[in-house]
Amino acid sequence: MAKELSICPVILSGGAGTRLWPLSRRLYPKQLLPLVGDKSMLQQTLLRTSTEKFSKPLIVANEEHRFIIASQLQELGIDSRHIVLEAEGRNTAPAAGVAACILEQTEPDALMLVLPADHVITDMDAFYKAVDSATPAAQEGYLVTFGIQPTEAATGYGYIHMGDGIPSLDGCVVVESFVEKPNREVAQQFLDSGKYVWNSGMFLFSVSSYMHWLKKLEPEVFDVCQQSVSNAEKDQDFLRLSGDILQSKSCSIDYAIMEHADKIAVVPADLGWSDVGAWSELWNLGKKDNEGNVVDGNQNVITEDVQNSYLYSDGPLVAALGIEDAVVVAADHTILVTHKSRAQSVKQLVERLKETPQLKNIPQLNIYRPWGTYKILEQGQKFKVKQLVINPGKRISLQYHNQRSEHWVVVEGKAHVTCDDKTFVLEKNQSTYIPMGATHRLENKEKDILKVIEVQSGDYLGEDDIVRIEDDFQRVS
Repeated sequence: MAKELSICPVILSGGAGTRLWPLSRRLYPKQLLPLVGDKSMLQQTLLRTSTEKFSKPLIVANEEHRFIIASQLQELGIDSRHIVLEAEGRNTAPAAGVAACILEQTEPDALMLVLPADHVITDMDAFYKAVDSATPAAQEGYLVTFGIQPTEAATGYGYIHMGDGIPSLDGCVVVESFVEKPNREVAQQFLDSGKYVWNSGMFLFSVSSYMHWLKKLEPEVFDVCQQSVSNAEKDQDFLRLSGDILQSKSCSIDYAIMEHADKIAVVPADLGWSDVGAWSELWNLGKKDNEGNVVDGNQNVITEDVQNSYLYSDGPLVAALGIEDAVVVAADHTILVTHKSRAQSVKQLVERLKETPQLKNIPQLNIYRPWGTYKILEQGQKFKVKQLVINPGKRISLQYHNQRSEHWVVVEGKAHVTCDDKTFVLEKNQSTYIPMGATHRLENKEKDILKVIEVQSGDYLGEDDIVRIEDDFQRVS
């Protein structure tokens, strides 16, 4: 009896999404946001591959995002094969290499469907048909990529030059070459020729084929991937790669493998695809009003004489007057204003922030922790106000602070509090004071969430002023 084919979704979720700043931030990048629909793009990718056609997904992610990803998986009721953690992203070739090394241990005959976590695909039938077309080629040792039928002379995508069809492999075409992002004139020539497709960054190949070519073309990367997996440590629901992975150079699958290997194929397809690479793309995807405007977020936006613009607010009122083809985004106490035609350049603006002392430390307001989340509501020189949300059955570590005191006010739920040698319960609207140096813990033993307003005061309010004595998540100091 023939062995059943296994197609494992390998979902790459290490990107920063800087072109969608200020909503997309280092600690909460675009793939984890519900930018198109009510599910995050990671969740949409997971749902796309949750049919019987695919086995359990393997996710390669940034260590800082692990609790958000685990929470989003739990929300969907989807079990992953592994959530693999990188301390620092090394691009797609090493990430796929790590996934191949892991799969090789248990399913060496499997196919890997490599998918970025931050893409939108609206035509599911076309997506599944494209995977079906690519599968026989991948089984025959081809490295298969998916090309998107271009709808315009876009300059923000790489292109694939298609050659002849492959006999006996319907829907697959030989790849003549990969082309860097062209200028407008060259992109128009590509579009007119009908021989070019956009490079989607999605792939299907066997574990053995990818490992063969990675070892042959990038032996040092291959060795590092093997070492980082061999020395990986299991950490709750996560597989934490060893520091060996940091020795890998940063390189993409395209540059490292696809441009140099033999037996490269592309499946051209019209998937309703977008990589949501800029705010202008969210305008393209969004529902437009009579003036051609797209309003997202909490809808706290008013306009007068505004056309063909994208406007977003996560809280503050945005009032726009007499503008056209603009992007206005108010998120996390930060405002971005740009012309739609310059939306791709937001990445350069973010690079400037890193070089500007008074701006580079703009806080991330929503932070995920294994016990829940906290949000910074207000902060000054010697105070900080947070909203803590403790999930049912969870508790923070038993800890103390050397440089700050805290005041807790319960606004929803019931809190079980430890403060030095005392334990007590706080109901809604009740509060307590945690002195500097006091050993304390906040716990939610109930079935509903616990919300607490925490007011910190002291000379230093950094998160590194936490000394953990006991912790459910192996974070003892």
